[in-house]
Amino acid sequence: IEQVIQTAGKRRKNIELQKIQVDGKSYEMQEVLRELKKMLRNTVTEILYQQEVQKLYRNQIASITKLTASYKNQLNAGNISKAEYIRLKAQEVEFRKQLLSLQQEVEEQQIELKSLLMMPAGSHIIVTDSLITPSNNYSELNLAEWMREAGENRPDLLIAQNNELLARKNLEIQNALKTPDVTVSLGYDRGGNIMKDFVGVGISLDLPVFDRNKGNIQEAQIEVTKSGLEIRKSVLKSKNEINSVFQNYLRTRNIAAELDDEYENTLDGLLISHEKNFRLRNISMLEYMDFLETYIGNKTIILETKKELNEYFENLQYAVGKDL
Repeated sequence: IEQVIQTAGKRRKNIELQKIQVDGKSYEMQEVLRELKKMLRNTVTEILYQQEVQKLYRNQIASITKLTASYKNQLNAGNISKAEYIRLKAQEVEFRKQLLSLQQEVEEQQIELKSLLMMPAGSHIIVTDSLITPSNNYSELNLAEWMREAGENRPDLLIAQNNELLARKNLEIQNALKTPDVTVSLGYDRGGNIMKDFVGVGISLDLPVFDRNKGNIQEAQIEVTKSGLEIRKSVLKSKNEINSVFQNYLRTRNIAAELDDEYENTLDGLLISHEKNFRLRNISMLEYMDFLETYIGNKTIILETKKELNEYFENLQYAVGKDL
C-alpha cells in the first residue's frame, strides 16, 4: 500500500485553482447573455422603427391612391392632361415600392428575433409597443459612477480579473512543485523471507537537485504580468467606451429635443392642408409633390432619431454592464 502526501499545500492550491476556473466559466456565460440582451433589444428597436416607417408609407399610399383615382376621372373628363395623371401615378408606384422594400427588411429582422426568442419558423412577431425615446435624463455627473460600477458589473472585466487570479494561483502551484511530495508505503509478506510474517514501512521522496521547475515558474510569472496588463487595458477600454457612447447619446438626445411632438404635429397639419389645397387646385402638383417629399423626409428623420437614441441608450447600458 502506498500513499502520496502532497507537500507545500499543493492539494489546497489546486482546489482553489479549480474554483477560480468555475468562476471564469460563470463570467463567460454572463458575457454571452449580455451580448444576447443587447442584440435582442436592438432588434426589437429596429423592428419598431420599420413598423413606424411602414405605417408612414401606408398612410401616404392610401391618400395618394384616392388622389390618383380622382385624377383618373378628371383625365377621362378631359379636365387635366395625361402627364399630370402619370406623374401622380408614378409617385404612388414609388411609395408602394418603398413599402415592399421595408417589408423585406422587417422579414430579415424577424429571422433574427425569432432565433433569439427560439420561436418556430412559421410564426410572425408583431411588436405592439410604440417607438419612443428613453425618458432617462443623465448628465456628465453620472460618468464617474458608471466607470466605477463597470468594474463590478461588466463580465468581460470580471473575466480579466479572474484570469489574473488564475495566473497568480498557477504561479503559487508552480512554486509549490519545487517541494517534492512524500510517498509513504506499507508492505506485508507472509513466508516470503526469513521472517514468517514480514511487515515493512517505507518513506521516499525525490531529491530536487536538477529539477527546480524553473521553466514553468518563469512562464507562470510572465502570465501574471500579462494578465495584469490585460486588466489595465480592459479597464481603460471600458472607460473610453462609456464616455464615447454617452457623448453620442447626449448629442442624439439634443437633436431629439428639437424634434418634439409640436413640430411633428405641425408637419401633419401642413400635410392635411396641402392635400386639401391640391384637391381644390389651389396649389400646383409641383408644390404638392415638393412638400410631400419634405414631409416624408422629416418624418423619417424623426423616426431615425428615436431609433438611434434607443440604440445609444442600449449601448450605454451594455458599456456600463447593467440596466440603467
